[in-house]
Amino acid sequence: MRKNILKEKTFAFAIRCVKLYQYLVENKKEFVISKQILRSGTSIGANYRESQNAESKNDFIHKLGIAQKECDESLYWLELLQATALLEQKMFDDIYKDATELLKMLKSAILTAKEKK
Repeated sequence: MRKNILKEKTFAFAIRCVKLYQYLVENKKEFVISKQILRSGTSIGANYRESQNAESKNDFIHKLGIAQKECDESLYWLELLQATALLEQKMFDDIYKDATELLKMLKSAILTAKEKK
């Protein structure tokens, strides 16, 4: 069976977002932005998984597009957490790098799917 890198990476990112949410709630007593990063960060993988069961090529591209938007939203919340000193630089750098890599992979998958349409 072929390895699905995007499936693995989106799931791993979702786990990181759950742990980040727990950290922010328990250690920083931050309840609003933490919920936003939890929602958008876990939604990336959920939408990617939905794309794997798409009913058509257009549906596949649409679901990947939603995952891409959720990933970009996650980047926004991470930037806000870092800018407000709720996230230490090292922690920010690590998770931001992962989100940026995911965004590039999703964009590439969308472009490839559109070319094959």
